[in-house]
Amino acid sequence: MPIELKVPEVGESITEVMVGTWKKREGDAVAADDSIVEIESDKATVELPSPTAGMITKVLKGSGEKAVVGEVIGYMEPAAVGAAAVSSAAPQPTVGVKRAEGTTTIGSVQPPAAPVMPPRVMPSAARVLGEAGIPAETVSGTGPGGRVSKADAVAATSAPSPAAKPAAPPAKSPVVPPAAVSRGGSREERYQLISPIRQRIAERLVEAQQQAALLTTFNECDMTAVMALRGKFKDQFQERYGVKLGFMSFFVRAAVEALRAVPQVNAEYREPHIVYRDYCDIGIAVGGGKGLVVPVIRNAELLSFAQIEQTIGEFARRASENKLKLEELQGGTFTISNGGVYGSMLSTPIINPPQSGILGLHSIQDRPVALNGQVVIRPMMYLALTYDHRLVDGREAVTFLKRIKDTIEDPTRLMLEV
Repeated sequence: MPIELKVPEVGESITEVMVGTWKKREGDAVAADDSIVEIESDKATVELPSPTAGMITKVLKGSGEKAVVGEVIGYMEPAAVGAAAVSSAAPQPTVGVKRAEGTTTIGSVQPPAAPVMPPRVMPSAARVLGEAGIPAETVSGTGPGGRVSKADAVAATSAPSPAAKPAAPPAKSPVVPPAAVSRGGSREERYQLISPIRQRIAERLVEAQQQAALLTTFNECDMTAVMALRGKFKDQFQERYGVKLGFMSFFVRAAVEALRAVPQVNAEYREPHIVYRDYCDIGIAVGGGKGLVVPVIRNAELLSFAQIEQTIGEFARRASENKLKLEELQGGTFTISNGGVYGSMLSTPIINPPQSGILGLHSIQDRPVALNGQVVIRPMMYLALTYDHRLVDGREAVTFLKRIKDTIEDPTRLMLEV
């Protein structure tokens, strides 16, 4: 009996999802718990595992199509049924009688050659070829198992047709204005459906701009002390804890101290109240496979440098594989975004509602600064704090950012908690 492949529950209040990449196609064998297809919601991407060993028999919803929770998007047959169907369909050798010059020889007659199967085309490649009107059987696949990948399809659509011949020019060529002459390069346009997570990011950013009174204040900090401390202990730290000592753990710990000193930045405007929190759930913005995501470090005030670095490293790894859990992306009382890893010198980050603040970190650059009456070169970083002015005043925002600066420039404060 066919097994229905249904859209699983992907989170509270989520009713509609988008079917992502099918990792198994019709006719593919699957083992129990194999990932069959990706399901994308506005929060995260989850994988639908195979409930048992068997074979995919029917795909009802292709990649990019919308579906609701509980909807059937495909069918599969259990292993026993799938194996029986394959064995019954396979041609069997027949025993025949060959006669030659009065002798009779019993031997096997070879079965006819297997028919040539059509190429296996990945869903994303099928869309590209379909839009270009190119038959799939004319494209050579370089993907796993000889499958036609999206890259193969794009290459096929951009390659000139061998049958195409340049048309003979007319007797009198019209004069083309210089502005109409193409300067070379492709002018094609490509359409791609907006993923649910990108759609949700857009909605929340617009919501933050429309519903909060956003203001950004800036400062800069000298990274000399932190870089010296990191350089001195990074080898011992990695040997002991199995993770590199980065700059982010310093800023997380500095943010915890600043949030304790200025609790308004860790609060939430929930009319008619302001909700203050005695804990620090700090979101760390990381670039994932589907876009920017903000997993949350719970109770950061209780964690050591090693625990913070291990948590961030695990988040980054699973974000690149789209394997973050939904509950890891929810909540958070404050966010840190490090645009410096991409080379950003200065930016104004946008808060993640309903939070009231976000700290933007930027690239470290050697710059001349005045120190004790002398002009010296120091590794400097610009800091930016965007906050909700409805409950955070300018004095509190500046105090918060100054606390971050002082802690980073003298990290011994983290040990003494002063």
